[in-house]
Amino acid sequence: MAMILDGQEKRIGLALSGGGFRAAAFHLGVFRKLQELDLLDKLDLLSCVSGGSIAGGFLAAHWGQPDVLDRLENYLRSRSIAVSSFIGGVLDPFSSRIDKLAESYERDLFGGRTLSDLRAGPRVYLNATNLATGNLFFFVAGGGLPEEMGEHELGAVVAGEFPISRAVAASSAFPPVFPPLRLDESDYPPATAVEYVTLTDGGVYDNMGVNPLLRERNALDFAIVSDGGKPFAVEARPTEAGTGVLTESIGILMEQVRGLEFDRLEHRHKAGAGPKPIWFSIDSTEGESHSGDAVFASSIRTHLKKLNDAEMGVLMRHSAALLQSRLERWAPEILG
Repeated sequence: MAMILDGQEKRIGLALSGGGFRAAAFHLGVFRKLQELDLLDKLDLLSCVSGGSIAGGFLAAHWGQPDVLDRLENYLRSRSIAVSSFIGGVLDPFSSRIDKLAESYERDLFGGRTLSDLRAGPRVYLNATNLATGNLFFFVAGGGLPEEMGEHELGAVVAGEFPISRAVAASSAFPPVFPPLRLDESDYPPATAVEYVTLTDGGVYDNMGVNPLLRERNALDFAIVSDGGKPFAVEARPTEAGTGVLTESIGILMEQVRGLEFDRLEHRHKAGAGPKPIWFSIDSTEGESHSGDAVFASSIRTHLKKLNDAEMGVLMRHSAALLQSRLERWAPEILG
């Protein structure tokens, strides 16, 4: 899958941020632009978080199928799952809201596939957050390597039979709408005395999925980061309510992590210890193809509800334009 530049093999990684269906549609625009540039099938690694796991997981599960992008677009235009999953979990005494979320992904996106079914595509990380340790927890498959799940502190275990739908549900279980996904010892026997782990949205740890891009084992030459998450916006009338302060505080913390991850990418590359970074965020006006695209795209809510024609159009157009702009400026060698 690697591309050849000047007679040498070069590896490209793509990180797909969280941000609900909005982010998934934003990433879909990136997929379509990469396909147009004959680069989509040359990706070596996908690192996915939350809404990015929906898009990246579906792409990987249907790798090489000619209609994969059209099917993903149709899904984002026609499905709304957050409310139904929430209500279903409340009313069903035998199933939680996170189970309902996984069932919806199983039915509409993955059809019984497990991590072992990702072997033919690029290496894929579906990232969650481990509430037992505070670490990034990954489900990883593809790239001709073994399927695993785990983290650096507790260790990793073989996970070929783990359902993709449950991995994506764990990655996109944003609190408090969805409870965390619990893994008991039968699923994940950790290397310490922890009795079980609970996994919540990967965006709690790193909403952009940057960490796998920087691992030595992945040895990337280029790292593209598609950030369709929620940028922190200036509030003319900031909240005074207790719950509002908590929500805004979380937003500020996530914005700090966002900035630090971009800084980390840049400095690792300058130090010769990381791939060349190419990143763009949904609120960027630099490179937008139509004036106002950044404002419109950023104003779309980050839930799991179907998107209308105008929303889908601006999200895909905006991300494609930003990717083209960044490649032309920072990595023209990729374009040939």
